[in-house]
Amino acid sequence: MKKMNWTGRCFILLCAVVALYGCATTDDVRILDREVHRLYSELNALQKENDSLKNDLATFQDAVQKEIPNLKTHVGQETKKLQADLLLQVEALQSQIRTLSTDVEEYKELVKRPSKEVDRLREDVTARIKALEEKERTSDERDRVQEERIKALEANIRGMEDQLKALAAKIDQSALKPSEEEKTSREISADVKGVSTGAGDIYRDAYETFQRGDLEAARRKFETFLKQYPNTQLSDNAQFWIGETYYLKKDYEKAILEYEKAITKYPEGDKIPAALFKQGLAFLELGDKSSAKNLLRRVIERYPHSEQAEMAKKKLEAIK
Repeated sequence: MKKMNWTGRCFILLCAVVALYGCATTDDVRILDREVHRLYSELNALQKENDSLKNDLATFQDAVQKEIPNLKTHVGQETKKLQADLLLQVEALQSQIRTLSTDVEEYKELVKRPSKEVDRLREDVTARIKALEEKERTSDERDRVQEERIKALEANIRGMEDQLKALAAKIDQSALKPSEEEKTSREISADVKGVSTGAGDIYRDAYETFQRGDLEAARRKFETFLKQYPNTQLSDNAQFWIGETYYLKKDYEKAILEYEKAITKYPEGDKIPAALFKQGLAFLELGDKSSAKNLLRRVIERYPHSEQAEMAKKKLEAIK
């Protein structure tokens, strides 16, 4: 298209030159010649450029034709490589999917049914808790037994202290007055003469059993004596010794009741001061200091010349 355009332009210029030649000056002609020459030069240059472009196009087309197989081969290799990579990725994804599916199934199974390990741990924890509870119970039981032993020892100590005090009081009075056992022995010897042989023998046997320390047997024998001989001059003594068996066993409540029988059933008996005094000591052992003091004062007021009155005074002074 450019070649045709430049040819037309040259033809028009030539026509113009011929048309104007007749009337144009020399300078004009010279200018036109230069212009025509310039145009021809441009035309030749354009033709050369056109030829060069044709050659370049042909060369490019040849190069393209040569490179097409290589491009196809390269594209095919890249395609195969991409396909292989995609296959590997797909297989890896499928493997992960299978693994996840297996994990999900295992988790579902675990949720449905607790594992044996969890059950074993639960059993171990339960066993340990039971063992700790058993140890705690054993410790509490040991402490309780220890406390009971301490209380028993304290009670024994108090009993021994009372016995020592009573013994000291008896020792103090021994130089002037005979002991209770000696009086009882004399009473037995004197009173047995006034009772039947059978009653005297039963009473003597019961008292000797008491002296040996067999309290249960002595109590039974004194009770047998009272059933057979409830109103003899030894009956109040028998009732008093029954109270003594309970007192020495530290059954202070029963001792108080038995001493009361000796007081109420035999108001003229000579064991009333002793029964009142021992009631006071029994109440003191039970922690009832008010009742104990009242009974000791009663002994002092009603039987001021008795042995028990002197002991009651000393006991009152010791009570705080």
